[in-house]
Amino acid sequence: MAMGNVIVGQSGGPTSVINSSLAGVFKTARDRGAKKIYGMRNGIEGLLEERYIDMSEYIKSDFEVEVLKRTPSAFLGSCRFKLPSCEKSPETYSKIIEVLRKLDIQHFFYIGGNDSMDTIKQLSEYAKANNITDITFMGVPKTIDNDLAVTDHTPGYGSAAKYIGTTLKELVRDALVQPINVVTVVEIMGRNAGWLTAAAALAKGDDCEGVDLIYLPETVFDINKFVEKVKDIQQVKKQVVVAVSEGVKTADGKYVCESASSSAMVDSFGHKALGGTASTLANLLAGELGCKTRPIEFSTIQRCASHIGSLTDVTEAFLIGAVAVKAAAEGETGKVGVFERVSQNPYLVGTSIYDVNAIANVEKTVPKEWIINDGTGLSQEAIDYMLPLIQGEVYPFMVNGLPKHIKL
Repeated sequence: MAMGNVIVGQSGGPTSVINSSLAGVFKTARDRGAKKIYGMRNGIEGLLEERYIDMSEYIKSDFEVEVLKRTPSAFLGSCRFKLPSCEKSPETYSKIIEVLRKLDIQHFFYIGGNDSMDTIKQLSEYAKANNITDITFMGVPKTIDNDLAVTDHTPGYGSAAKYIGTTLKELVRDALVQPINVVTVVEIMGRNAGWLTAAAALAKGDDCEGVDLIYLPETVFDINKFVEKVKDIQQVKKQVVVAVSEGVKTADGKYVCESASSSAMVDSFGHKALGGTASTLANLLAGELGCKTRPIEFSTIQRCASHIGSLTDVTEAFLIGAVAVKAAAEGETGKVGVFERVSQNPYLVGTSIYDVNAIANVEKTVPKEWIINDGTGLSQEAIDYMLPLIQGEVYPFMVNGLPKHIKL
């Protein structure tokens, strides 16, 4: 039975595999006989402005599906738009339904993280309250932050973790070049959940001594203890490498990076723009210890490095998009596709769908028992959790020595 018309959007910060999930939605809907597959330009914000495309005009072959899977960022464009409550702005919801009716949409898919799942929650609740039964609303998870509840992990995290572990191995090698005291402070994304910074632990192995100190936002950051720990390490080695989450806070609840800036932008979800933690700490160490320091901020690079994408991540991102389509075709709505780890060794995962109400606005943090060494390291259990997610490589199609991407 044909699916009818489909629309899909992308929201929030991109990842190197968010387009693989888009490809999973597109190809599965196409293979199931969807009449039209529309793409929202810039998520729900673009839909409200009636900006959308017919994806079949841009993705015309299985080869282009493969290129899309290897293309970083969000092909359709993204947004950070918080839907107001229906009570405050019923006209917003009626406008969305009006546009969906105009396009004769039967299935709505939204690829995103915590805030995006809130959009699915709001829309599915509105549809239920207004007896709208001919449109399904499904969430497709993505976030490099790996902080969605219920699911074992999120698409995007594995590739970002692979980039972080790889780059830190290279930075550790680089730090050994000069026989002088040097402290390299690497700032990694993560506001309240330290999953990305935890991936710094992956750098340690037979061929690499690894990062010396790892600080996650799940623990209180003590500046004085930090300086003392670096000083102690310098007694036995000249080169020190520190990995720190951008969102580490002191005991008074202030972000460490706030001391370097008197103001910070706030998005529509109330999130402060973070950045400058590495510079703040590097300047502090230079003053306190009188040594050379190097602040490095991975910033957006860690989420768009598709040239070092994890095969596991790309494959699972595509799969979870397909799972959402199959569930919607069976009449499910207000749900999100999730991963369930069946086995650790060998690594096996299953998929299922879960009520969006258990996922939206719920933040999953790194388990406290995985944080060891007085808050400066990760346990073997944490490493065992992360390792399967970074396995395998997906190489871009190269043209003139550079990766080929697909764009509007």
